[in-house]
Amino acid sequence: MKRHVVLVGAVLFVVGVAAGYAAARRVAPSVYQSKPAKEAGRALLVEARAQAGKGSWERIAVGRVYYLAGMKAEGQAIFDEVLSRKAESSDYFRVARVYREAGEWAKAKELFDRYLKTNPNDDKALAEVGAYYLLAKDRETAEKLFERSFRLESEMWATVSAAGAYLGVEPQE
Repeated sequence: MKRHVVLVGAVLFVVGVAAGYAAARRVAPSVYQSKPAKEAGRALLVEARAQAGKGSWERIAVGRVYYLAGMKAEGQAIFDEVLSRKAESSDYFRVARVYREAGEWAKAKELFDRYLKTNPNDDKALAEVGAYYLLAKDRETAEKLFERSFRLESEMWATVSAAGAYLGVEPQE
């Protein structure tokens, strides 16, 4: 009897948590419908930030939209929060991509270089960052990064990033 009570309790707990989680993720149409685009976008970002919870990648994605939509202070605050708390090296890489996408190469370069120092054998990242260097008109550094990448492994994604940069095409993220 005790086992059944415990089992039923556990099932109800899991169902309750799942239902609460699903309900928390729903966005009501009133948040965005019939509102000016900027107001709707801002309201949805508030929802997305709540949905992101503590996930660093998720929060960086929300920060990216703020940052690229011209609400840099809000985006920067999210990036600073993520990077100030035991950030993974991949978090630095993701934020660097946002800065590069925003046309802020100096900020991006600093974070990309930091990532590569802690991940010197990431062949795809070496090629991607090399492509960004090439697109920023630093061919010498780009080719050193390409050489390091290809020495590790000649992988299609790395090669296509390098090829694209020589032709003015940004790497696919």
